[in-house]
Amino acid sequence: MKILKSSIRNVIASEKVTVCEPLNIYECTLHDDVFVGPFVEIQRHCVIGAGTRIQSHSFLCEKVTTGKNCFIGHNVTFANDLFRSGKLNPDPESWISIHLGDNVIVGSGSTILTEFICSGAVIGAGSVVTKDILKPGIYAGNPARLLREI
Repeated sequence: MKILKSSIRNVIASEKVTVCEPLNIYECTLHDDVFVGPFVEIQRHCVIGAGTRIQSHSFLCEKVTTGKNCFIGHNVTFANDLFRSGKLNPDPESWISIHLGDNVIVGSGSTILTEFICSGAVIGAGSVVTKDILKPGIYAGNPARLLREI
């Protein structure tokens, strides 16, 4: 039996970062004033912008970048292998990169399956984002759609 323990490994982080164990974060960058709650996984090649808060039980797959002052609610999932071939794709080079602009709010229980969410967007709790979000507004539903501009 092989047992892997949750850990903090090869993380570039400022002195003003707070993380709550248990969590699993590795080969990523956390800028000033980032908060990461318990039971979070942040994988390699992620960059978390200054002032961003990531609440408990969230999963950030490889190649997620957040802008400054974002809020990621509880139990949010980012996925970058979209199963386009109908099966798992083991090639990280073909996975999408996901980028959130500044001041993005992602409500609890949401799933992010797209490459871009613009600055100032608000994603309602439980939403599934399947298309890029290009203008600030409140988006909700499955699939997420614009409810109103802000």
